[in-house]
Amino acid sequence: MKKIVTALLIFIFLALGVVGYIYYPRLILITGFAAKNVCSCVYEAGRDPETVATQDNNFDPVHLSDYEIDRDNKAASSTVFGLKKRTAMFSPGLGCILLPEGGDRNDFPDVSPRRNQTALPLPFPFGHEKPVDTLFPEVNYDQLERALENAFFEEHKTRAVVVLHKDHLLAEKYTEGFTEDTKLLGWSMTKSITSAVLGVLEEQGRISVEQDHLFLEWKNDKRAQITLNDLLQMNSSLEWEEDYSKISDVTKMLFLAEDMTSVQLHKPLVGEPGEIWNYSSGTSNLLSGYIRDQFESQQEYLDFWYRELIDKIGMHSMTVEADLSGNYVGSSYSWATARDWAKFGLLYLNKGNWNGEQILTEDWVDYTVQPVEGSDGQYGAHFWLNAGGIYPDVPRDLFSANGFQGQHVFIIPSKDLVVVRFGLAEHPEFDLNVFLREVINSIGNDQ
Repeated sequence: MKKIVTALLIFIFLALGVVGYIYYPRLILITGFAAKNVCSCVYEAGRDPETVATQDNNFDPVHLSDYEIDRDNKAASSTVFGLKKRTAMFSPGLGCILLPEGGDRNDFPDVSPRRNQTALPLPFPFGHEKPVDTLFPEVNYDQLERALENAFFEEHKTRAVVVLHKDHLLAEKYTEGFTEDTKLLGWSMTKSITSAVLGVLEEQGRISVEQDHLFLEWKNDKRAQITLNDLLQMNSSLEWEEDYSKISDVTKMLFLAEDMTSVQLHKPLVGEPGEIWNYSSGTSNLLSGYIRDQFESQQEYLDFWYRELIDKIGMHSMTVEADLSGNYVGSSYSWATARDWAKFGLLYLNKGNWNGEQILTEDWVDYTVQPVEGSDGQYGAHFWLNAGGIYPDVPRDLFSANGFQGQHVFIIPSKDLVVVRFGLAEHPEFDLNVFLREVINSIGNDQ
């Protein structure tokens, strides 16, 4: 009996050692993710923290974390087995900001964006009034309703779907606990927002995608040859590891870096500029830093995103969250209602024109959807493409803003469609080809 107990204790000790070896170095990242996500879901989206823990954070290894809410200070903290406590705190206009270990609100940036959130007295999508009831003869509404119902089967974990057709709201559906007023995290859809801000700067004649010598830190080496186009198309050949399953460049940036715009800045080249396509959240935050450099003050930088793009198209629910240095996390952290995300898609569907005002040039939108060499027709300028046929039953002109866990704004010009989907399951667990095919088939072929 003693031998059995001894063997069992040895096994437990070894098992704990293995678990510790695997997880302990990652604990600070796990608790960072958990604290940040709970904080944002509670204070940006108005969600119940318990549902955030049991739904949004309920995946390996984040499900190991515990959370604590501090309502007085609008903060959320997380630990794993009582270890590596991280705290995120809410700042109006900048969202929830993850603090370093042992940090406090004194570390916070002292600026916030100035906004004009006056609701226009127009029907949605161009305003905030009730959508106009419109019946399109080419639409099979029963078939469309079935397509949306199929998207909301329990295993699909869908939270919101919005469909726009010919500048009108065609259909929308939400799961229990979510409504048209619920703000949803776009994750990497934020990259497309960053691209659009650069498009506004280009429309104003302030930048060109052919610019090189982008940063002083690169002036004495080959990185000076990297163009803005190279960064937008993710083929700068800068070193970067985008792996969320381990300690990597992207996880260290999102959950440890105080200034996320500078992480990719200091990476070396691993090839010639323009030679290697490599998806990189670091590049998107580097672009946020490049945008910041176009302004004399941090305040101007913060205001510009809203004044010239986000609020201009009525995305008044949107918050682009910042890092501890007060720079927008252009790779990952933007919140808005599904309806407001649909407005973003509509801007691109209409070739950069918003209700008569040209926010982006048509040439910029065309540039956005040009496939990048090395991406197999799947990527443009911070937008995903169907040019390579990844969705075989969907028109090849589809392009989209995509985010972690299955967040999407699909733009399909040949069908005059914008389709927004939010959830917690990604393709192929949630089959986007089937979902989009069913929606498109309900529209008919009058184009």
